[in-house]
Amino acid sequence: MPKLKTHKGAKKRFHITGTGKLMRTKGPKSHFRMRKAKRMKRLLGGKVGINSPVMAKSIKQSLVGSSR
Repeated sequence: MPKLKTHKGAKKRFHITGTGKLMRTKGPKSHFRMRKAKRMKRLLGGKVGINSPVMAKSIKQSLVGSSR
């Protein structure tokens, strides 16, 4: 069988924690940054876990070839 390749778009957007949870970055951080409030930029700075088991399964399948 050929090796499974990592989906590069998924690799850039998601990462797996040490406990196996999937994390994603939050939404529109970079576009029109100057006009956004400081509070809004601060809130968009963190990472969020993915709660949907269906989405998590498909994302993990695209990250199969990557190392965490």
